[in-house]
Amino acid sequence: MRISVTIFLTDETITPVRLAQELEARRFSGLYLPEHTHIPVDRTTPYPAGGDLPREYGRTLDPFVALAQAAAVTRRLALGTGITLVAQHDPIDLAKQIASLDHLSGGRFTLGLGYGWNVEEAADHGVTWRTRRALVRDRMALMRALWSEEPTAYEGEFGAVRASLAHPKPVQKPRGPVVGPRTLVGGAAGPRLFAHIAEYADGWLPIGGRGLSESLPVLRSVWADAGRDPDALQVVPYAVRPTPGKLAHYAELGIEEVVVQLPPAREAEVLRALDAHGSLLPDSAPQQ
Repeated sequence: MRISVTIFLTDETITPVRLAQELEARRFSGLYLPEHTHIPVDRTTPYPAGGDLPREYGRTLDPFVALAQAAAVTRRLALGTGITLVAQHDPIDLAKQIASLDHLSGGRFTLGLGYGWNVEEAADHGVTWRTRRALVRDRMALMRALWSEEPTAYEGEFGAVRASLAHPKPVQKPRGPVVGPRTLVGGAAGPRLFAHIAEYADGWLPIGGRGLSESLPVLRSVWADAGRDPDALQVVPYAVRPTPGKLAHYAELGIEEVVVQLPPAREAEVLRALDAHGSLLPDSAPQQ
């Protein structure tokens, strides 16, 4: 099983360069970064985990800038977002950012995308909350048009693009209905989410990984009904607090990658966390 990490990188934490170098040297598989453009002070949307919103949410680095730094100092480390708030981006600009990062990193980018939870943040981007899922679906279709090998026009409910010259292209070739980099959709299990995964993604990025024994058979059924290759579905539990038992359970479910949570801390504390997680890596020597 591949072990990747996620962390809220901020102006107060370990830098993207130092973290990426350490992850590659220690044989971790990947680095996924979250996104928040800003946190309105008068927010009324409750923090999904309960309690006060942690400080790091309002200080998060732009994930594409941080991942570009990580790409420049590594050769093997996979790079991803967990998650990109697609509804809050201009899709033409976002398609260019994604394709450029994927191209410059040699195809190492994973687009983890989601719908968000902060109503006020989204509203400042002009997003109407009740239509955000449809908006994300529409913007993903527009980006797929720009990533297509031949100039392809797209006209949707929320946006359009002319048939265009748009390079570079993402490294990975089209697979089934999916065009672009490896694409995973985050969100809670449900029929609408699973339908969108089967329509335009490579798989699911479930936060925390709870309830997979019940939800995975449902997703696999939706996936098969959409005519997708059963062996191609990827499920990557995200922001996991790992234990050997939990990882063994995931392995029994056929999961091949897990993303573990690191603290949003300075270098010394983050490196201690990597030391603690080192025993989870394949071929690691047992702890004495």
